[in-house]
Amino acid sequence: MEPAYKILIADDHPLFREAISNVIASGFENTEIIETENLDNALEIAKNTDDLDLILLDLNMPGMHGLNGLITLRNEAPSLPVVIVSAEEDKQVVLQAITYGAIGFITKSSPRSEMTGAIQQILNGNVYLPSDIIRTSKESHSRKHRNDENAISPEMLNSLTRRQLLVLERMAKGESNKQIAYNLNIAETTVKAHVSAILRKLAVHNRVQAILSAGDVDFSHYLKR
Repeated sequence: MEPAYKILIADDHPLFREAISNVIASGFENTEIIETENLDNALEIAKNTDDLDLILLDLNMPGMHGLNGLITLRNEAPSLPVVIVSAEEDKQVVLQAITYGAIGFITKSSPRSEMTGAIQQILNGNVYLPSDIIRTSKESHSRKHRNDENAISPEMLNSLTRRQLLVLERMAKGESNKQIAYNLNIAETTVKAHVSAILRKLAVHNRVQAILSAGDVDFSHYLKR
């Protein structure tokens, strides 16, 4: 039987590699798991494994030098989805990782069920950000400064239809397209169409930029109209 997915776990802690392997094995049957403990090996595997679906990358293992390792990996294997899995919970680090090309950030303190859901969301083609970090980052002065620079104007928000506002609100909560479709009782293809329209109207390039820009929006104000 062909593996459902092929996932590389790059982490220098054997116990955590074992823990995340167990999460993947129990949540995603027939998945092939490859393990390594440093960036050099991860780069070699990434370049020589054509059918790799996902890399789960520790931020602090040998060779990483923080986010520099992520940048190196993205440059060497730009088509491979990379998710940071780290004990780091600083909001600026999380948001920087996304800026540098990660498609998700999973904290090592996350419950098993949350990790499984995050990996599923990413394998479905969506970005994953910890919802608590999205919410509390509003309190950070530096995040506020960045939001001032990248804020969505009222004119942009008024250009969105009511349905698009509802979709954007749920995107900002970290929901996947599938979750949004279920919660709004619409087809997933319709959600995708709304997301494309939202990105165009807000003049952003991807879902992450839309989520970050919408972090401080008072949706209730715009949904009253």
